[in-house]
Amino acid sequence: MTDTIADFRRLFLDSTPLMDVRAPIEFNKGAFPGAVNLPLMNDIERQKVGTCYKQHGQDAAIELGHTLVSGAVKAQRIEAWVEFAQAHPDGCLYCFRGGLRSRLVQSWLAEAGVSYPRVAGGYKAMRGFLLNEIEQAVDRCEFALVGGLTGCGKTDVLKRLSFALDLEGLANHRGSSFGKRATPQPAQIDFENNLAIELMRSQANGRHRFVLEDESRLVGSCALPLSLYQRMQTLPVVWLEDTFENRVTRILHDYVASLSKEFIALQGEHDGFHSFAQRLRQSLANIVKRLGHERYQRFDVFMQRALEVQQRSGDISLHRVWIEGLLHEYYDPMYASQREKKAARIVFSGPQDAVVDYLSRT
Repeated sequence: MTDTIADFRRLFLDSTPLMDVRAPIEFNKGAFPGAVNLPLMNDIERQKVGTCYKQHGQDAAIELGHTLVSGAVKAQRIEAWVEFAQAHPDGCLYCFRGGLRSRLVQSWLAEAGVSYPRVAGGYKAMRGFLLNEIEQAVDRCEFALVGGLTGCGKTDVLKRLSFALDLEGLANHRGSSFGKRATPQPAQIDFENNLAIELMRSQANGRHRFVLEDESRLVGSCALPLSLYQRMQTLPVVWLEDTFENRVTRILHDYVASLSKEFIALQGEHDGFHSFAQRLRQSLANIVKRLGHERYQRFDVFMQRALEVQQRSGDISLHRVWIEGLLHEYYDPMYASQREKKAARIVFSGPQDAVVDYLSRT
């Protein structure tokens, strides 16, 4: 077995099992899909070694590290590494730069009778590779955008196309002020890593054109890579149309019925509904400056009444009042202005079946 691995593309295309031996605080800031955090040092130990390094140099820091990770602590961590290596013989390990920590883990594994490769350059090199993959994909792939008014079903179009790139799915967010899900969004680094890997795998399968939803730079808290966002400002737009009634029904389903079920599934009936109601009202409060105080208060009253009826009887139909009001008075005028600015780039418009057919053909 080779001592080091430097073929990052193969690692990601093959979904190679990854043992991340960085400290938890580093792992939580960003990691790779499927990576398992089995640290050489925990956060406190890492902080102590870092302070020692600054004050007394590398040799003293290494000596302190060996003191902190010794005896039963060392044995317990080696046992976890051996268990991972035996469960994933095709995997590898990495630290931040592929240096001292990963070499040490690799040598302790060897002493335990397990030969296991480490990633050359570690997390930093792999991360740089993925960021470069995004830049290259933006330059060499073809893209088109699906635009349309709020609730027209842009995500439904993407689900029907094998060559769609679902940015909102990767960001775990529906893209609007009301788009937060019951589960949290990924860290920015995780979002970028997942995007890069999806682009890479698609191209490896011979796919070099993609359809995206017309997004703003931020999808919730996840920012699109600047190069991709700038490219999106020049792309052809296919405009999806639907009736006002269908849009209200779709929003009612996604942002009320489905979202309340998500919270209740996670937290139980009582706490889940309470969290859902808080989320809905906070989403409205987040746009109070753009709505204006009078409209905000009016919609908030409608929303509270609808939530009370929903909690009491399960009937969600009263939510249509504030949804219709927001569409008429806020979202539709805003999107109409956006459409006017993008008019020169709109190459086709029509209902969902026609849009799917157009994109599939062209």
